Amino acid sequence: MQTRIIGSVLPVLEIELQQGERVIGVAEQLSWLTGGVALKTSLGGGSAGGGLFGLVSRAVSGAGLVTTEFHAENGPGMVGLAAKLPGQIVELQVEGGGYVVHRHGFLCGSHGITVESALQQNLGASVFGGEGFVLQKIGGSGTAFVELGGEIVKYDLAAGQSIAVHPGHVGLFDAGVQFEMTSLSGVRSTFFASGDLFMARLTGPGRVWLQTLTLPGLAHAISHYLPKQG
Repeated sequence: MQTRIIGSVLPVLEIELQQGERVIGVAEQLSWLTGGVALKTSLGGGSAGGGLFGLVSRAVSGAGLVTTEFHAENGPGMVGLAAKLPGQIVELQVEGGGYVVHRHGFLCGSHGITVESALQQNLGASVFGGEGFVLQKIGGSGTAFVELGGEIVKYDLAAGQSIAVHPGHVGLFDAGVQFEMTSLSGVRSTFFASGDLFMARLTGPGRVWLQTLTLPGLAHAISHYLPKQG
C-alpha cells in the first residue's frame, strides 16, 4: 500500500493498493477510485480482529457504525478520500497507547487499526447538534489517517503541564494525555444549554494537536447568509 496527500486547503488522500490489499475508510468521503477495487459496506461494524470488518472497529455512540472496505480484488487500483472541511490530513503510525481524535477525524486505517468511542458528553445541542461531545480512540497497530480542520497547532506537554481548550478545537492527542471537561467560573456562553462555558483540560505528558476550524463554528458563520425559511 502506497499513499500520498494531495493539496493544501482541501486535501485528498490517494491510496494505491496492490492486488489483495485492503483498507477500511469512511464511505461518505470516497471521492474516486480506479482499477479492480471492490467496495463492501457494513452497518454495525465489529470487533478488532474478528471477521471482514474486524480490520477496523469504529464504534461511535449515538451514530450508526458505517465502515467501507476498499479491497483490490481484481488487480491493483487506487482510492481517493477527500477531506470534508478546509484543513489537513495527518498520517499516524499507531502502536502502543494510540491516539484520541475528534468525532469526525478518522479517515481510514490499514489492517490492525481499531477505532472506538472514547468519550461522549452532552454539553449543549446548539454546538454539537444534540449528539454531545464525542471523541474516538485509534488503537491497534498500523497506519491511520485523520483529518483536522483549518490550521494545526501542536503542543508537547510535559508531565503535569496542562492547557485549557475549547472542545471544538480539540483535534488529536496522544492517548496518554489526561482529558477532563471543566467550566470557567464567571464566564457565560449562549452556546451551551447550561449557559456555562466549558473547556477541555488536557494534561501531559504527551503531544496535542489543536485545530483552528470547527464544523459548528463554520456552520454558525455561514448561517447568517442562508435563506430564511417561512
